[in-house]
Amino acid sequence: QLQLVESGGGLVQSGGSLRLSCTPLEFRLDDYAIGWFRQAPGKEREGVSCISSSGGSINYADSVKGRFTISRDNTKNTVWLQMNSLKPEDTAVYYCAASSWCTVIPVFGPDPEGMDYWGKGTLVTVSK
Repeated sequence: QLQLVESGGGLVQSGGSLRLSCTPLEFRLDDYAIGWFRQAPGKEREGVSCISSSGGSINYADSVKGRFTISRDNTKNTVWLQMNSLKPEDTAVYYCAASSWCTVIPVFGPDPEGMDYWGKGTLVTVSK
C-alpha cells in the first residue's frame, strides 16, 4: 500500500501563513495527481486543491481560491500547499492523497472518494 507523509502543520494566528508538504514513502509522485483535503472536527472530509501529475492542471475549492496555492516539483518528489490569509474556519487536519487523476466537483474541489493513496494528515489550527 503506497503511503504519503504530510508535514508543516501547526498553530497560526488568523491572517497568518503556513506551507504544507506532501512526500511519498518509497515511491515516485511523477505519475500521480495529488490532492489536498481537510477534515474539521465533526465534519466530513472535503476537497481543498488538486494538481495533475505534470502540474499543468490545478483546481481549488472556492473556499480557498485566492488564498491557497498548490505546487509540485517532481525532481524533489514533493507537493506543497501554501496557505495564506488563514482563517479560523481553515482549522482542520489536512491530508494529501494520490491517484491517477483528480475528480473535481465544481465549487467543492477534488472529490476525496476518487483518491487511492493517503497520508495520515497534519493538524492546522488557526486562532482568532
